[in-house]
Amino acid sequence: MKPHVVAVGGGHGLAATIRAARRYAGRTTAVVATADDGGSTGRLRDTMALPAPGDVRHCLVAMADTDGDGVAPLVDALEFRFEGTDVAGHALGNLLLAGLTAVTGDFVAAVDEASRLVGLDPEVARVLPATAEPVVLRANLAGDPGSELTGQVAISRAGGIERVAVEPRRAAAPAAAVEALVDADQIVLGPGSLFTSVLAAAVVDEVRRGIADSRGRVVYVCNLRAEGTETFGYDVAGHVAALRRHGIAADVVVTQAGGLPLGDLGTIGAGIDVVRADVARPSGLAHDSAKLAEVLAELVP
Repeated sequence: MKPHVVAVGGGHGLAATIRAARRYAGRTTAVVATADDGGSTGRLRDTMALPAPGDVRHCLVAMADTDGDGVAPLVDALEFRFEGTDVAGHALGNLLLAGLTAVTGDFVAAVDEASRLVGLDPEVARVLPATAEPVVLRANLAGDPGSELTGQVAISRAGGIERVAVEPRRAAAPAAAVEALVDADQIVLGPGSLFTSVLAAAVVDEVRRGIADSRGRVVYVCNLRAEGTETFGYDVAGHVAALRRHGIAADVVVTQAGGLPLGDLGTIGAGIDVVRADVARPSGLAHDSAKLAEVLAELVP
C-alpha cells in the first residue's frame, strides 16, 4: 500500500513538498502555518478574526495541481490577484476562504469546502490549518531572553532568533491534523523559512505532540541556501539544532548536494541521518518536486 504522508510548514516550500508527496503517497495531508500577517492575508486579518489564509491557499492549489501545469480554471483563479479595484492586492483564494469562514463560522470547515470546490477527495488529499483559531507568532532573540518580536513579517526580517511560539499558547490544532500526524507513515517538515514557516506550524503544542507521537519517520527538507536574515549563517546542523530547541526531532535531513554546509552534526547528538541529493530545479532557486519525490519515496519506512 502507498504511504500516508503529512507535510508540515508553509509558503511555496510546502507547496513543493505537497506536489512531491502526491507523486508517491496514497494519502497526502498538509498541516499549514496560520500566523502570517503580511500582504492580502494581513489585511484580511486586520478586519476579520480568522487564521491566515494565504499559505492554505497555496497548499490547496498544490494539492489540486500536482505538476504545476494547471488543472482547472478555478484552481488557477485561486492565485489571481485583483488590480485597480476596491479589493486590489487581494488573492481570490484568500477572499474565498474568508467568505467561507464567515458563512460557516469555522475555518477548518471553510478549508474543507474550498477543497471540495477544487475537486479534492478528503480520503486522498486534505489541507488542514495548524490552528483552528487566529494566532500571532512571537520570537525571542539569542542572548537577550527578555527581547520579543511580534508578527511573522517582523520576525522574518530579524536575525539571531532563538525561539518562536504562537500566541495564544492554548491555540488548538484541528483534531484531524493531530490524527493525521499520529497515523502518518512519513512526516515531512519544510522546506521553507525555518522560523516563520516550518516552526510556525510545528510549534503549535498539539502539532508538536502529534509529531512526537507519530509512528512515521520524520524528514526535514533543508533549504537550498540561507534565507535572508532569518537563518543567515546557518548550516544544516544549525537548522537541526533549532528544530530540537523547539522539541522537534527529525530522523532524516535531506539537503541539496553542494548546497548548505553540513556543519558539525555531532554537536547536537547522534541518531540523525543526512541524505545529500540533487533536489533543486535547474535554476537552483527552488526545489524540484519530481526530484524531491524520488528522494522522499526512498525514505518511507
